[in-house]
Amino acid sequence: MKKCLLTTAALFSFFAGNLPAMAQTNNERQASSEGGEVYFQNCTAARAAGAAPIRAGEPGYRRKLDRDGDGVACE
Repeated sequence: MKKCLLTTAALFSFFAGNLPAMAQTNNERQASSEGGEVYFQNCTAARAAGAAPIRAGEPGYRRKLDRDGDGVACE
C-alpha cells in the first residue's frame, strides 16, 4: 500500500508541473469565462451558474452534457 501511494505521489508531482490547468479548482474553472473556455463538470453545475440550457456552439457546451444528442445540453 505504501509503495502504491508513493508511486502515485511521484507521478502526480511529475505531471502536476506540466499541467497548470489541473491546479485550478472546479469552481475556478466554472466561474472563469475570461480565459476563453467555460467548463461545467455536470448539468447541476451549469444550472447553478444559470447557464443551462447550453446550445451547441455556446461556451460550456460539450457532447457529454447533451444526453439526447439534439444540440442542447442540460435541458
